[in-house]
Amino acid sequence: MKNIVEVKDLSINFKVRDGSFRAVDKISFDIETNKTLALVGESGSGKSVTAMSIMQLLPIPQASYSQESSIKFNNQEIINASKKDLLSIRGNIISMVFQEPMTSLNPYHRVGDQITESVLLHTKATKQEAKDEAIKLMNLVEIDDAERRFKAYPHELSGGQRQRIMIAMALVNKPQLLIADEPTTALDVTIQAQILDLMSKLKRDLGMSILFITHDLGLVKEFSDQVCVMQNGNIVESGDTSNVFENPKHSYTQKLLSAEPQPKEDINSEEAPFLEIQNLDVYYDIPSINFFKKNRFHAVKDTSLNIYKNTTIGLVGESGSGKSTLGKAIANLTKFEGNIYFEGKNIISSSKEIKKHIQIVFQDPYGSLSPRMTISEIVGEGLGVHFKLSKLETQNRIDKVLSDVGIELSAKNKYPHEFSGGQRQRIAIARSLIMNPAFMILDEPTSALDRSIQIQVINLLKDIQNEYKLTYLFISHDLKVIRSMSDYIFVMKDGEIVESGLSNEVFDYPKQKYTKKLLSAALRYASD
Repeated sequence: MKNIVEVKDLSINFKVRDGSFRAVDKISFDIETNKTLALVGESGSGKSVTAMSIMQLLPIPQASYSQESSIKFNNQEIINASKKDLLSIRGNIISMVFQEPMTSLNPYHRVGDQITESVLLHTKATKQEAKDEAIKLMNLVEIDDAERRFKAYPHELSGGQRQRIMIAMALVNKPQLLIADEPTTALDVTIQAQILDLMSKLKRDLGMSILFITHDLGLVKEFSDQVCVMQNGNIVESGDTSNVFENPKHSYTQKLLSAEPQPKEDINSEEAPFLEIQNLDVYYDIPSINFFKKNRFHAVKDTSLNIYKNTTIGLVGESGSGKSTLGKAIANLTKFEGNIYFEGKNIISSSKEIKKHIQIVFQDPYGSLSPRMTISEIVGEGLGVHFKLSKLETQNRIDKVLSDVGIELSAKNKYPHEFSGGQRQRIAIARSLIMNPAFMILDEPTSALDRSIQIQVINLLKDIQNEYKLTYLFISHDLKVIRSMSDYIFVMKDGEIVESGLSNEVFDYPKQKYTKKLLSAALRYASD
């Protein structure tokens, strides 16, 4: 079968303060026409750098290729290709879905206009035809109420909805090669299934090839034809997906395949509520054609629940169900109606006193980390606000928490853009952990992490919870991670809690049809 991409002896170096760093070391692989090749490996293994090199998006001269490096697309060499040749390729016959949609979408433009712009840039459509095509693409990637969402800004959409907008933009020209860099990271399991089914259909219908970059081995097994396993910039194992999964030869591949979160065995339970939420409602203003009339979206509807000390509440539901909004309301980061009591105190009247006790780890680590501050400054920033510590005490606490989340101390003076997506997620966790909070809201804290690192972070969170008697609200679409962490489960749909109970009861004996649907979709991608 014909190869659409041929990568040979690819080596990529980056200039760093102390010299150069080799991110990719003499790797070779081919992508066949109408096939899906998966690149898998831990965070920082070189997967995304490899993908960016195929699009020729690496910053030159900070990044450089060895003389032997070659990347051919349809037999055309693209390393050092002319700008004209690259423009004819990018977005036309090669498209890419990036890992972090919030940083890839323009915050000043409505998402519909951004898709429309892509249509106009690559086709001869009129403005109205481009708008119609944009809405069609939004429907194709399962954006609910597409005509209304067309007018929304990126910050008004959930993480999963933003990811779907990015996929819609990538599909504008029906490319020959789609590079999907963690395309389902922010999506719940049911939407994962829809997106991957959609991509599979487009692959069949258009003869499209896909380079699929992910840390989720369950998705690799389901979705890819071939797989390359990367470690420290090298390809350590490759072959047909079924062969690699059934007979992994390299110890690193075996380690990845054996890394699975285990269900929580000891369920914690307390008698007195630690945090009480009573009749909570959250509304968002949405754009209206009529200037004098305000439309409101009811994001969280009359929600009441109790959270008990030293327990973990797992909050699950599809993208846009209200999970993150509920978390933001508890952290007093968005306006709400109703009452929230933290250890008997109303969080509105006691906001300043309570702030350091309630911390939140956001879903998008890159968007929540200041690009102008070093990692050490970011992690230690809150200490100066809430504690009186000497410089030495501050630095010691920063060093300890960075070590706890697996960030090397030699990297503490680097900036966020110098880290991989998974490393940035660990930095965001460290920033919250350093405050020694009583209650932590973890909004998809492991979504950007590969399985082996996920388990390290899960074990770290469990250890810290036991040591400091912490309470967690754990928001995730990864039901294996939820089951591994949670004592109680709350299932949200359309802004309402539709099912709740002890973790093992909800997983083993779900009552609602919606809960059964979520569990069924999760089992589809089990990697064992």
